[in-house]
Amino acid sequence: MASSANGWAWNIAARALASAAESYNEEKDADVSVEEMGGTTWEQRFQTAITSGKGAPDFSSIQNYDVTAYGSKNGLMDLTDRIDEAGVREDIVEGKWQTVSVDGKDYALPWDIGPTGVFYKRDRYEEAGIDPKSIETWDDFIEAGKQLPDDVAMVNIPTQAVPQMWRMLFRQLGGQPFTEDGAVSINSEESVRAAQLIKDMHDAGITKRIEMWSGGWFTAFSEGTLASIPTAAWMDGTLRAELPDTAGNWGVYKLPAFEKGGTRASNRGGSNMAIPSQIDDEGTVERAWDFIEYAMTTPDVQNMMLEEYGLFPSLTSAYESDIYDEELDFYGGQAVFRLFAEVATEIEPYRYTVDTPEVIDAINTEIGNMLDGKSPEKAMQSAAETVASRTDRDVA
Repeated sequence: MASSANGWAWNIAARALASAAESYNEEKDADVSVEEMGGTTWEQRFQTAITSGKGAPDFSSIQNYDVTAYGSKNGLMDLTDRIDEAGVREDIVEGKWQTVSVDGKDYALPWDIGPTGVFYKRDRYEEAGIDPKSIETWDDFIEAGKQLPDDVAMVNIPTQAVPQMWRMLFRQLGGQPFTEDGAVSINSEESVRAAQLIKDMHDAGITKRIEMWSGGWFTAFSEGTLASIPTAAWMDGTLRAELPDTAGNWGVYKLPAFEKGGTRASNRGGSNMAIPSQIDDEGTVERAWDFIEYAMTTPDVQNMMLEEYGLFPSLTSAYESDIYDEELDFYGGQAVFRLFAEVATEIEPYRYTVDTPEVIDAINTEIGNMLDGKSPEKAMQSAAETVASRTDRDVA
């Protein structure tokens, strides 16, 4: 086994991996390093390296849809046998495996996931007489939003976030963008229902459209002109880092169901760890895999990443730690990690393909058209036809 290996990752993921590398290097007397870069820079450099066949890192974090894109083109190493030998398949939430699999082969080891919930401002809900425990369905959510003052929105749905909002709702309903045979299925009943809900929230007047991550977006939460945000567990790290003055004024509840008693679980985001196939030195591959296995399957390491960086593990054995039952001051004494752990085990698998970006683009366009008057049914049918024409696929 080589003494060193160098990896790439973006932003918080890079910092989390670097922290894991510190303990790994000390335990294994190794020299594993992680290069941090912005998300866009990572995409450009990684694509160039994989396409050219040279210059790739020894290992890298990688988003869900990129596993399919690069794995299907032989840009990533097949890790199936290594994963089986590690015996970790049953220890990772079932809904995560489909995101790293291409034609029955695993091209990455799952890392973090994005179990969903609704983060809300306690003071705004209390002032409006809204009890989060009473919000069981999306209809309840909309009605609660109508109780807020005119200058306070229940939810923010800016243009850039529309596809992610749609996908979160679509996944909640168990929708799949492509059939097993590869046909485009975003014209399905589940897709139309997800789009209809976005329209219903918009028509009810409970939304704002502030660009995410902008100064205005953070100010809206700080000042309370936005009351809640349906999103993933990783938002915890952002809120704590960017809005420390709001500590104690946040709470979380599970996503409302589409109908009473329905599922309240979905996923938004997440990443994995991969080894580029061009790494041909077996000793380097062994070191890269040894680090990946250590960082991804050691409960204490995964929980360090959760507590310090807000990255929620897909490793279910990590959920046995007492930290999941800690009553967090930032959330008014609520044990939010346990809530997200419950959601994580209920997440349904989702089928990514090389054409997933086309789905996102078409959904963004057609939901915009829907909010301008097009029916949800026609909008989703148009989105499906657009994806099919761009990818030479059939419409289901």
